[in-house]
Amino acid sequence: MDATVTTEGRQVWFESPARFLADLDPATTGRVIASAADVALIVEQGVIRDVAFGNDDLSREGYGHSWRGREWIDTVTIESRPKIEYLLQVEPSSVAHWRQVNHPSAGGLDVPIRYTAVRTGHDDRVVALGRDLRSLARLQQRLVEAHQSLERDYARLREAESRYTLLFQSVSEPVLILAAATSTVAEMNPAAVALLAPPDSEEPDDSAIGRAFGDLFAPHARAAAEQAVAASLSLGHADAVALELRSGAACRVWASVYRGGEDARVIVRFELAESGTAPSRRPESPLLPMLEQLPDGLVVTGSDLRIRAANPAFIEMTQAASEQQLADREISEYLGRSLRDLNVLVSTLRNHGMVRNFATVMRDRFGNEEDVEVSAVATPHGDDASYGFSVRSVARRLRSEAEAGKGLPSSADQLTGLVGRMPLRDIVRQSTNVIERLCIEAALEITDDNRASAAEMLGLSRQGLYSKLRRFGLDDSR
Repeated sequence: MDATVTTEGRQVWFESPARFLADLDPATTGRVIASAADVALIVEQGVIRDVAFGNDDLSREGYGHSWRGREWIDTVTIESRPKIEYLLQVEPSSVAHWRQVNHPSAGGLDVPIRYTAVRTGHDDRVVALGRDLRSLARLQQRLVEAHQSLERDYARLREAESRYTLLFQSVSEPVLILAAATSTVAEMNPAAVALLAPPDSEEPDDSAIGRAFGDLFAPHARAAAEQAVAASLSLGHADAVALELRSGAACRVWASVYRGGEDARVIVRFELAESGTAPSRRPESPLLPMLEQLPDGLVVTGSDLRIRAANPAFIEMTQAASEQQLADREISEYLGRSLRDLNVLVSTLRNHGMVRNFATVMRDRFGNEEDVEVSAVATPHGDDASYGFSVRSVARRLRSEAEAGKGLPSSADQLTGLVGRMPLRDIVRQSTNVIERLCIEAALEITDDNRASAAEMLGLSRQGLYSKLRRFGLDDSR
C-alpha cells in the first residue's frame, strides 16, 4: 500500500515507499496505523474485523468490543449510512475523501467521527482511519454560545440606545450634551434647538452643535457658564446658576457629568425664567441646598403617594432626565419589591409617623433593581398630608458582607432579626446555610478533623464536602 500526505486538497505520494517501507512487519504497521488516528478499523466485505484506538476515550466507552464482527454500516446513524457506502467503494491505490459520520452513544449524544479509507492489496479489505470530532464540536458549541451571548448584549445595547434617543428627543426641557474634554456641544434635543436658535432664524436649526458652550451665552455670562461646567467635572454636578443667553433670555442652568467608558459627557439642563429673572422653585432656606446635595435619594409625595419633589440623587437612581419627569408619578413605580411591600411601609408610616431602615428595592425607569434601605416621615394627617422618603443604596454593602463571609447569621436571634429586611425565601435560604454549616462543623469536631470520615458521616462525597468547606470559609480555618 502506497502512503500519501495531503497538501491543499492534493494527494502527494511518497516517492520511494518500496525502498523505505518494505521491511515493515505487520505489528509495526498496525502500531503506525493505530497511532495515526483516534480510531482505526480493518473492514472486510463490509464487516469490522479488528479495531485499534489512539484515543482512550473511545476505548473506555466500549466501542472496540461492540464493533468487532458487526457490519460497519450498522454502527452508524441512519443519515450516515450513504457515507459508509462511499468509503467502502474506495478504489485500489487511492484514498477516499474524508467523511464525517455519527455513531450512536449510550449517553444519548451521537459521537462524530471523521473517516477516510484506504483499500489494501486484497480487493475486499479496507483500512479506515477516523478522527474524533467531539473536542472540535465542543469548541464550535462554545463559539456559538459566545456569539449568541454577544448578540444578546448587542440587542440590549441597541434597546438601551433606542430608549435613550426616544427619551432625549421627547423631553420638553431643553437639554445639551457637551464633550467634557473640549466643552463643546455634542448633542441637543429639539427643545434646546428651539431655545438656542438665532433670533433672525425663521426655523430652528442645530447650528449650536460643535460650538463652545460659553459662546451660547451673553459675553458677561460666559465665565460663569464655563465655571459651572468645570465644577460639574470636579464634583460630578454643579448647582443651578442664573445666566443670560445670547438672545437675552434669562435662564437657570444645571450641569452634571456621566461617564461612558473612557469618555466623559456633561449634561446641561435649561429652565427659562418667567419675567426676565431666574425662577425660584422653592423657598430659600439654608437647609434646602444641603438636602439637594445629599448622596441619599430624597423624595416627597402627597397622601396619594404621587411624587411632588425629588433631589438629584433620587433622580439619578430612577435614571430620569429631570425632576419634571418624575412629577405626579406614583412612588410605587420606583420603590418596593411589590405593591404589598410598599403598602407595609406606608401603613407603618401612617400609624407611627416614622419608619427607619426599611429594607426593600429601588427600580429605575428601565426595570433595573437595587437593594435599598428606606427611612420615612409623615406630616400630621390632614387634607394636605405629605410623606418624605430617604432612600439609601445598600447593594455595595451587602456585596462586601457576602464576600467577607459576614452575611451568614449564626443564631436564631440573628435570623429573626432579618425579618423585615429581606424576603422570607432569602431568610429560609440563610437558615439552611446556618444548619448546613453547623452540621459540617459538628462532623469535623466528632471525627477530629478527618474529612474523609466527616464526608461519610454526612452522606457527602469528599469533593462535595470540600466544596461546602470552601463555600463556608472553613477550608483554611481548621
